Amino acid sequence: MEKKTISKSVLKRLPVYLTYLKNLPESAPPNISATAMATALGMGEVQVRKDLAMVSDGGRPKIGYLRESLIDDIEQFLGYDNTTDAVLIGAGKLGQALMGYQGFADYGLNILAAFDINPKTDHSDEGKPIYPIEKLTAFCRSHKVLMGILTVPAEHAQEAADLLIACGIKAIWNFAPTHLDVPPHILIQNENMAMSLAVLSVHLQAQIKEEKENAK
Repeated sequence: MEKKTISKSVLKRLPVYLTYLKNLPESAPPNISATAMATALGMGEVQVRKDLAMVSDGGRPKIGYLRESLIDDIEQFLGYDNTTDAVLIGAGKLGQALMGYQGFADYGLNILAAFDINPKTDHSDEGKPIYPIEKLTAFCRSHKVLMGILTVPAEHAQEAADLLIACGIKAIWNFAPTHLDVPPHILIQNENMAMSLAVLSVHLQAQIKEEKENAK
């Protein structure tokens, strides 16, 4: 299927569909409809149908999609069948945890190495190299790396992002709790843990309040 340009909101939903499909039990029917997926995920049927049509032409009226084929279509669209090499800046606890996460391979991500201003060791527990930050430029250029991951303190994030961009990085996965100023052609994906925790906290408070009111 010809690859289309789609919005960031659709791109964020596609991995949700993929995770759901891959976690269905082996006993599940071989075909699945957009309606069934929308119901299971608590999403709008029209939205799910449109999203899937962007990445797969395998849907059939009253039959739906062949599940395994739909998984392949989504993975190919997202590039999970092609390995993306990345470098990581900030070899602390979070950085090393990301380096050791084997599940990234399922999504086509390969963290080649980590860099730190003051590395405590020269390799991770899994054997991946950890270099002084001074070696970042040469490494990125020799390995033609286009993605960088930031797990540095907020006060050092902008400086680290600038360094990555100067090395030719085009996309940054940012775990630092701060806003980054980057040129328009650089893609930033922020993972704001504080924001996620706030959403969970507010939801729990609302649930507790509702339960108390119902108990009166």
